[in-house]
Amino acid sequence: MTEAAVDMSNQTCSLSTDGKKENDGIKQEEMHQEKDAEGEAESGADSMYRYIKGDLFTSEIFKVEIQNLPKYIGFNDLKKFLNKHGIDPHKIKLFSRQKFAFVTFKNLEERDKTMKLVHGMLWKGNVLSVRLAKPKADPILKKRKQDEGIDSGMPDAKRPMGSQEAENVEEEPVSIQIANAVTPLWNVPYEEQLKMKQKEVEAVLQKLTREIGNTNKAMLPWLFIQKDKYNKMCCPLETIRPSPLQLPNLNDPEILYLQTGYRNKCEFVIGMGADGEDKTVGFRLGKYKGGSCAVVSPSETIHVSFEAKRVVESFQKFIRTTPYATYSPETYEGHWRQLTVRTTRSKQTMAIVFFNPQKLPEKEICDLKQNLHHYFTEGEGKESLITSFFFVRMGQRTSAGTEDLACEHVMGDEWIYEELLGLKFRISPHSFFQTNTPAAEVLYAAVGEWAQLDQDCTVLDVCCGTGTIGISLAKRVKKVIGIELCQEAVEDAKANAKANGLTNVEFHSGKAEDVFPTILNAVVSSNVTAIVDPPRAGLHSKVILAIRKAEHLKRLVYVACNAKAAMNNFIDLCRAPSNRVRGAPFRPVRVMAVDLFPQTMHCEIILLLERVDYSANADQTTCT
Repeated sequence: MTEAAVDMSNQTCSLSTDGKKENDGIKQEEMHQEKDAEGEAESGADSMYRYIKGDLFTSEIFKVEIQNLPKYIGFNDLKKFLNKHGIDPHKIKLFSRQKFAFVTFKNLEERDKTMKLVHGMLWKGNVLSVRLAKPKADPILKKRKQDEGIDSGMPDAKRPMGSQEAENVEEEPVSIQIANAVTPLWNVPYEEQLKMKQKEVEAVLQKLTREIGNTNKAMLPWLFIQKDKYNKMCCPLETIRPSPLQLPNLNDPEILYLQTGYRNKCEFVIGMGADGEDKTVGFRLGKYKGGSCAVVSPSETIHVSFEAKRVVESFQKFIRTTPYATYSPETYEGHWRQLTVRTTRSKQTMAIVFFNPQKLPEKEICDLKQNLHHYFTEGEGKESLITSFFFVRMGQRTSAGTEDLACEHVMGDEWIYEELLGLKFRISPHSFFQTNTPAAEVLYAAVGEWAQLDQDCTVLDVCCGTGTIGISLAKRVKKVIGIELCQEAVEDAKANAKANGLTNVEFHSGKAEDVFPTILNAVVSSNVTAIVDPPRAGLHSKVILAIRKAEHLKRLVYVACNAKAAMNNFIDLCRAPSNRVRGAPFRPVRVMAVDLFPQTMHCEIILLLERVDYSANADQTTCT
């Protein structure tokens, strides 16, 4: 889900403030490198701040520094504090030890409102102060300036931090560099990968256990027993499930391990190749904020499927015959930006190209789409076997988000179809579908088992995507209600329910924090189970509060692709009741990881939580 175009507004900022702050380590160096940035020369193309001069949006224009923050606050504390006062920040960069933060906004009004409201406000005994902050330097131009200093004979002791390491990395073959960047565990035996991930999840669960003890003293007797039984964890951690074997087919009798070539969706950037070849389609060697835009072909990356590599090679040939330049995140000029490839086990392939039209006339864009159609249906691109092709206009903006952009159908089918757990699912360009289908079957089968469903149960499928989880469980329950932000995915989910002959499923489009509380309150059944599979950042706090308040919701299955990011959700589900958090808490019952992302450190986890039954035992150590 990652290799998208870069958003300068998403680059976190770390400018220095005044000489009295006790900065240390890397943070100190970061801040001092940016000090007095406004005074630096800004001449034409060499300006490290030119990106804020154009007409494109970047939240760096509307940035403030909040000083004298209370000790020991975290990112969420600051965000909640601002939200409480009607302030909606775009980005927050907190330096808690130094007691200050940089906050950016989407417009001038929000920035000015914050300065008026927060300046002089008392928070936990501290009087806050707010002042304007300087924008962050463009990482590419900043690195270029540093490199010029190195080339000019700067002594090693004065080289920017990391320059020597960068030289060592450059000595490695490009194939090794890109493998390290996108599949960092490529040279680790698979059994060892699984052990590493199991230990990582164990550490997360041990931390959650400590946090539950800190936020819910009533659970301490139960926690004491659990920790003794489960190696300092509050519940059993089951053995990680590996990415399963792919069964043999008629054309290839050899059994293939799905540790390689497993991704059914890849996002490729388009840029200058590490080999100097322009209009290269592939993965970046590093991040833009790290000062790197070099792109490497995915031909030797082991997690990308053969079908996707074939599309990349064919598409790259096409764009190199066109007069249109690669889009530059540095200058915001150029056209070709990104290629997304989606594949299915039935060998259907969808390609989505992201193009910045700049000021090209409409006829020229129509001609380009016609050329794409001809190339992939009758020309050389026909060999890539694309079955569905879409064209997306990115527009004059820096945002990396693409979910809200219209997809123009160029050729082939409007959808591709995947089979999962014996069911058929329609997939649109923007719809979410797990990137490793066989492993997703393992994941969803476990979710269905853990949810302990019956024919009287109502299932709430939150962040349902194309409806895979809810639809796979529908025949075992009374009703399934799905909630999903992406309207395109909701249309797919409705079509999927109909195609699979289901009549007890309904789907709603909207933000979970807006839709879920209303739907939850409308459910009259006493047997309600929620299954949540949110994006990486976890559920909005409003959803967590609604879950806690709905006492008839007794069981929750939480699927997380980043357990660390979801930690605050877990803690809030288990914390003691308060004026803010109403309703009896939940507690963890069992946890398991499923390896959907071999060759990387990522995995999915399933966490089963059950509501504490206050009436059953005064010490609150039992669940319903």
